[in-house]
Parts: sequence; structure tokens; C-alpha cells
Amino acid sequence: MTFLDILSLLAAGAGYTVLVTFSCIATGLVVGLAVAMATRLHIGALDVVLSVFTYVFRGIPVLVLLFIVFFGLPAFGMSVPPLVSMMLSLGLIAGAYLAEVFRGALESVDANEIVAAEAMGMSRWQILVSIELPQMLRFAVPGMINEFTTVLKYSPFAYTVGIPEIMKHAMVLASTTLRGVEIYFAIGLLYFAIYKLMLAGVRAIERHYAIPGFHRD
Repeated sequence: MTFLDILSLLAAGAGYTVLVTFSCIATGLVVGLAVAMATRLHIGALDVVLSVFTYVFRGIPVLVLLFIVFFGLPAFGMSVPPLVSMMLSLGLIAGAYLAEVFRGALESVDANEIVAAEAMGMSRWQILVSIELPQMLRFAVPGMINEFTTVLKYSPFAYTVGIPEIMKHAMVLASTTLRGVEIYFAIGLLYFAIYKLMLAGVRAIERHYAIPGFHRD
């Protein structure tokens, strides 16, 4: 068996790895944006709930939450599919971190622009969607890349709930061929390829929201 054969065998699980990673990223983005935008509305009781959410989900380990969702909830009559379990664990934790990234980016928006919009009669929601959100996404790109990379690195936990992603294929292959060094090196190459794909997507978002004529050093 050549190294290319090993890569091709492991690639069978790459689709599941991409699915898990991007599903959790999508969940994290939706949750993070929702929490960050809701925080800007400054509703007292809601602010407390959102603070508790980010505090709890930033502190709990991914694997612990995954086991609670996948193995714990069935005891209460709620059976959660493997992919949904990953989205409810890794996705929500990523959302809690992204909420803080987005909140910090929102704080970077020039306050004078908000005052000017209020003077023009724009509602708080219009200001949030039309002025703050586009600029926030531009400022948040570095933090988003960091969190997306973290999600990718945690995606191998999917094998613990039965999803046949790259790591599960690698463990089976390593146990039958005893060529662990080559196999895990191949895994590194595949994860790097997925990372570059993810980075290209984020850069596309950055270009979409870039200021014409402005180039970041």
C-alpha cells in the first residue's frame, strides 16, 4: 500500500469531516450573531440570560457537552442524532466564543456613525443591520478565522458518537496496517487542505465587506 493509497482511503472520511466542521461553524455563526446582536439591544433581562449563556458554554469542555447531549439526553427520552449532537455541543460552544468576537467587533464601530443614524431617524434595528453589522463582520475576520480553526481541530470528536470521519477511518486503518506514522501524517495533510478551503471562504467574506480602495497591511 502506497502513501497515495492511504490518502485515498482516508479521503473517504473527509466528506464527513467537512460536513461536521461546516455544520458546527454554521451553528456557531448563527448563535454568535444572534447573541451579539441581541446584546446590542440592551434589554435588561435578556442581557443577563445572554451573559450566562456565554459564561457557561465558554467554560464547559466540548467532549463533556457532547457526551451529555448524545449519551445523557436519551435517559430523558430524547434521542439526538450524531450530527445534531455535534452541532448542539461544538456548535454552541463556538457560538459562545464567536459572540464575544462579534461583540468586540461591534464596539469598534465608530460611535459617531450611530449618532448620525439616530439623528436621521433610523430605528435601533435599522442601525444594527445597515451600519453596525457590515462593519462588524469586517473587523471580526481575524477572530472568526481563529474560532473556525478551533472548530476544525475539535471535529475529530465526531468519531466518539459514531460519525465515520477522517479520524475514525485512520484508527481502523492504523490498527490493521500498523503504519501509524504515514497514516497520521496523511491526516495532517487532509486537515490542512480543509483548513485552506475554510480560510478561502472567510477571505471571500472579507473581500465582500471590504471598503473600496482600502487595503489592510
